Amino acid sequence: MTSPEMSGAVKSLPIAHYGVVLLTQGSRPEALNKAVQSVLDQRGVVTDVVVVGNGWKPTGLPKGARGVALPENLGIPAGRNAGVPHVEGEYLFFLDDDAFLPTPDVLARIAQRFTDEPGVGLIQPRVADPEGLPSPRRWTPRLRVGDPMRSSDVAAIWEGGVALRRDVFTATQGWPAPFFYAHEGIELAWRVWDAGYRVRYDGEIFVNHPVIQPTRHSVFHRFSARNRVWLARRNLPFPVGAIYVLVWFSISALRLRAKEDAMEMLRGYWQGLTQECGPRKRMGWRAVWRMTKAGRPPVI
Repeated sequence: MTSPEMSGAVKSLPIAHYGVVLLTQGSRPEALNKAVQSVLDQRGVVTDVVVVGNGWKPTGLPKGARGVALPENLGIPAGRNAGVPHVEGEYLFFLDDDAFLPTPDVLARIAQRFTDEPGVGLIQPRVADPEGLPSPRRWTPRLRVGDPMRSSDVAAIWEGGVALRRDVFTATQGWPAPFFYAHEGIELAWRVWDAGYRVRYDGEIFVNHPVIQPTRHSVFHRFSARNRVWLARRNLPFPVGAIYVLVWFSISALRLRAKEDAMEMLRGYWQGLTQECGPRKRMGWRAVWRMTKAGRPPVI
């Protein structure tokens, strides 16, 4: 654990304890070390940092971070979940291995947000490319993106750098392990709302992450389609879930640019309907209404 160093703008902030989980396959060691060091450099907080190697044994980590090796690649959600039992703290922070915290007060400022707004269970900071490239639309998870600097409640998140109250994470049952990749942040956000808390996008606090297209993964269209169906099957009341799947089938089809992508998408929707997706925890109608008032009903 790192010791809190109180200085500068974070002097008046309460000391918060974070369990920090970084997930990696060991393919970008320089970026990983930068990410870890940016967490260890945080001031005004105590951090307990673990690096989870998804099918890789973490080595050469900066002093102050521990490694946990998974014998095989369990996927992104399950890999993140695997790190949680190894860290202590009333807050949890998840960071991708190619992201980093640009200033030493990020975690302290997030903790202050939680203190000021006890009804908020999850916070996603704004995301910015370190080279100044324009931010993709998906990094600001609301229907009308508007100004990325504007904060708001949201019903989906970008997963590469998020903070939660630990008790809220427990109440949500964590990241959806069966998903492996794609849309795990949507389910986590939905379940935070269903647990009675709000999900907040904070435009004033930011993390750095390079602009990378998700379609670089060969499984993107298949897993994206499959997990849309699983989101509905696992969480939504039947009429809402049916609308959600139909809406996203239409949106996905309009975005396709190649026959191969279309075939992968159709395969994904079929897998979503026919394969086991894990236990169902139906969202209450109150959560559906609260998300709708926040600007994004769970049908889109």
